Amino acid sequence: MGAYEYQALDEKGRTCRGVLTGDTPRQVRQMLREQGMHPLSLTAINEKPIQGQSAPSRKRIPPAELAVITRQFATLLSAGLTIEESLEGLIEQSSNHRIRSILTAVRALVMEGKSLSEAIGLYPAAFPSLYRASLHAGEETGRLDQVLERLADYTENTTTLRRRIMIALIYPVILTVVAILIVTGLLTYVVPKVVKVFEESGQTLPLLTRGMIAVSDFLQAWGLWILLAIILGTILSRLIFRQPGPKLALHHFVLRMPFIGSIVRNLNTSTMARTLAIMSGSGVPLLSAMAASSQVVNNLAMRQAMEQARIDVGEGMSLNKALKKSRLFPPLLTQMVASGESSGRLDEMLEKSAQVQENELEARTSIMVGLFEPMMILIMGAIVLVIVLAILLPIFDLNELIYAR
Repeated sequence: MGAYEYQALDEKGRTCRGVLTGDTPRQVRQMLREQGMHPLSLTAINEKPIQGQSAPSRKRIPPAELAVITRQFATLLSAGLTIEESLEGLIEQSSNHRIRSILTAVRALVMEGKSLSEAIGLYPAAFPSLYRASLHAGEETGRLDQVLERLADYTENTTTLRRRIMIALIYPVILTVVAILIVTGLLTYVVPKVVKVFEESGQTLPLLTRGMIAVSDFLQAWGLWILLAIILGTILSRLIFRQPGPKLALHHFVLRMPFIGSIVRNLNTSTMARTLAIMSGSGVPLLSAMAASSQVVNNLAMRQAMEQARIDVGEGMSLNKALKKSRLFPPLLTQMVASGESSGRLDEMLEKSAQVQENELEARTSIMVGLFEPMMILIMGAIVLVIVLAILLPIFDLNELIYAR
């Protein structure tokens, strides 16, 4: 039995898409006709896509939805249902076509005799390598439901952390963009019209006003070129920093930046530690867990340090010494790892270390946002004050000239 992605017309002539399982394409077409639909195209899920359709193996599942699916899967297994029955329940509960197609394909592979870890391993875009390795360990130990619960906790915590950071950074970004637009609008549209009156009067303008006029003229003459240069520079920078050498140098530089470097270090350390904790706690061998954990580290310098630590551990070095060797990971992490290794509670200490890093990350992010807001207000106030003074000074001079006469 295989899974097939179909496109069909219903009784009202509307195009429908979905996934059905059947022994042959003919059987699936017959099933569609019995449902009152006219099949247009049919694609076996493990085959290459045709007519612009996307292969399910390349489809992604949003982290928030993946956490919900994982939690529901664990609950169904804990209730005594088989893997096939649990997957069928997930398929029936899901209203998302993309998720239904992936789960149907996984269920078909499981029914063909593949293990759950092997089945989801064919869909790396939807399920991270962490899932495949942890589920394989859960299958070996018979603790699949417990592993799924831990995976659900991990996905929920990671999603929540990233959402909090994004929400915290949205306001400063919006404030910066609005400030730039306001200042640019004042200098290119408002100021020239106001200052034109003073220029026509023939009076000598103050230095501040002349400077503002020069800036305004420069932006009017070169503003579009500056914008184009910024866009081209951004594109060129992205192309350059995609190369391994420049990208590694940039990531090393970011880690050395005040405040921002600490935030990047906390974020990557917490993600790595939590991943390593869940995999080691699920029974995954340490070297395999370290290999998967290094892939969730976004900073290239820290990822290379993690990969080197894996090599050192494979040669007999303890994990805490291997992590300490690079000097890129926080000392608290290596200390807690050392404690976990000596007490035999490595996964527990890694989990605690991840929580500590997340708490520090949230605190640093809050401080950064708290400092940024008043700083932007002061900068904006200073710029507006300069513009207002540049406009008012000629008016004061004109009044003095009138009274003098």
